Amino acid sequence: MSNPALYTGALKTVRPRKETKLSPRGAQAERHYSIPESQQDSARSWIEEGAEVVCNSKPAAIVIFVRDGSNGVETYMTYRCKSPMGRVAFPGGLAIYDDANMQPWVGPSETQWAEKFGEHNPKTARAAVTAAIREVFEETGLLLAGVDDTSTVETLNTHENMSSRVAIASQSKDFNDFLSKRNLKLRADLLKPIARWQSPDYFHKRYDVHYFAAAVPVGQNPTLLEGKGIWGQWLSAQELLDHRATTELGDAIGQPDTVGKTLEELVNPGVLCVLESIAKAPSAIAFLSKKRVIDLKKPETKMAANGKCYLSFSEPGVQDARSTRTFPATAAVVPSE
Repeated sequence: MSNPALYTGALKTVRPRKETKLSPRGAQAERHYSIPESQQDSARSWIEEGAEVVCNSKPAAIVIFVRDGSNGVETYMTYRCKSPMGRVAFPGGLAIYDDANMQPWVGPSETQWAEKFGEHNPKTARAAVTAAIREVFEETGLLLAGVDDTSTVETLNTHENMSSRVAIASQSKDFNDFLSKRNLKLRADLLKPIARWQSPDYFHKRYDVHYFAAAVPVGQNPTLLEGKGIWGQWLSAQELLDHRATTELGDAIGQPDTVGKTLEELVNPGVLCVLESIAKAPSAIAFLSKKRVIDLKKPETKMAANGKCYLSFSEPGVQDARSTRTFPATAAVVPSE
């Protein structure tokens, strides 16, 4: 076990960022995301039929790990074939029934988490927090847990832990049992709430994604899940956005559904907005320590004059080109099933 020092990258300084000018308080900018062709019929039917019945959304969670790099703040991203998080996203996944069960943890209470995320049910908030830590452990091996509020686990890259990750991912082993046998408590205090996004109403399977951020605990390094992990890497958020119109990332991942795709075709709107927020931060600590009001975002489905459907949502106005830029949404917004 170690003290609670957190890893935020080897470099102590990063190049200065250009200051972004905010619009007057309360001003909102509308963001548009085009809907992929494969989903146009569903979106159009939803609008034309005036559907009122909305499928319940399933709680999900992701964790945005950040550290300082040579070109601004870096974040760890992974590829997955089918996921509510998108083809390329931050580590995370769906909450399961056991995530709402009580287990020892350090940090804000489930009621406090519910208030922060605007949840009506504290158990749902508990499930989101637990799912964030569990899914990250399964996918990357990073474990936000310790024996008390002054410790975190070190050196997890062992065969035994990989076997446990595989078993927990397949639900043949219980995550809570894994923790209790090691006398570990969830370090929920190391998580920072960032955002909350829900799938649009026309989706048949909808997700309520809770975004958290954290730094990697000392002594830990991400490793992909054996048999499932395909690609994972630390990337500069600024570089990703600078090359958003190219296919560099998709080609580097090298999967049939990524080659030839731009960043905006690989990530969903929520991930793209978070990347923009990371790129604006002067350091990892600045990103983690920023105070945020979590507003639930659920893109609204609209139809343009040409009959094409798109997603729209509002956010605080920004007086630069990004406030009016249109970004395409992709199939990653809703996982293929």
